[in-house]
Amino acid sequence: MTQPFPFSAIVGQDEMKQAMILTAIDPGIGGVLVFGDRGTGKSTAVRALAALLPPIRVVAGCPVNSPTPDKCPDWAHIAQHDIVERPTPVVDLPLGVTEDRVVGALDIEKALTSGEKAFEPGLLARANRGYLYIDEVNLLEDHIVDLLLDVAQSGENVVEREGLSIRHPARFVLVGSGNPEEGELRPQLLDRFGMSVEVTSPKDIDTRIEVIRRRDAYEMDYEGFMSHWREQDAALRDRIVTARGKLPAMETPEEVLRDCAELCLALGSDGLRGELTLLRTSRALAAFEGAEKVGREHVRKVAPSALRHRLRRDPLDEAGSTTRVARVVEEVLA
Repeated sequence: MTQPFPFSAIVGQDEMKQAMILTAIDPGIGGVLVFGDRGTGKSTAVRALAALLPPIRVVAGCPVNSPTPDKCPDWAHIAQHDIVERPTPVVDLPLGVTEDRVVGALDIEKALTSGEKAFEPGLLARANRGYLYIDEVNLLEDHIVDLLLDVAQSGENVVEREGLSIRHPARFVLVGSGNPEEGELRPQLLDRFGMSVEVTSPKDIDTRIEVIRRRDAYEMDYEGFMSHWREQDAALRDRIVTARGKLPAMETPEEVLRDCAELCLALGSDGLRGELTLLRTSRALAAFEGAEKVGREHVRKVAPSALRHRLRRDPLDEAGSTTRVARVVEEVLA
């Protein structure tokens, strides 16, 4: 079976790759929103990262990827309790998808053939402990957006309909991509993403040539190309696993907390989600870089990704959100 394009072989797009790696280290960051031109590697990156990550251990046959038999939902009726390894799931949520397809619904076939009232799991069940990827997220229907907001907040999918009363865990990294020219994202959903990155087509000829060269090699000499990049992906996987282990003991000095609060206050971001996300992303970056504690340099590196989508619009300031964040970072963390 053809493997996804290697994560390490993606040319450029450093901020997007960093954001993806940080969510792999700490899924609690809250996902990534990637806005930019078509054909800039947005969907390639999320599939490549999932393929890069270590497999997850699940109960064989469990529809929600439960790690142990006691966590399997009763409605799944799992008789065997064998533990198997599976790749980290990546589930696509297509535009125009129905609510039943997302949350699950009554299994009509069983109801008609045997009169049994059974639950047919939806996309949220499959995405548990993995990634839920939404392309053109800014075109998603409002009622699906509201549903995702509820599940993302609680980490649990609740289905109360057609005589069914079902609950199951639904914890996933939400990755959305889109083209800003095709419409804006609702503020409620925008704020749920931990990080936001902007990607553009490369402007210099050498970078564009390298993109073409690697993609052509992947398609024309698949085995040779994958063999060449396998070692780099393995090294990156080891760094992610090591960073996950370091995360709980990572020291966070008081001055870093103050930096996070002062940045968000100076930018005028609503609520406290900005500070919390900035802290978690800084901590994950420090763990990834092998630091013993979180420092101001880590806050500086992740501030644009963590804060650019949380800014209020300022009609008197024509600068883009990235420029505004960079300007405030220089003022506050000078």
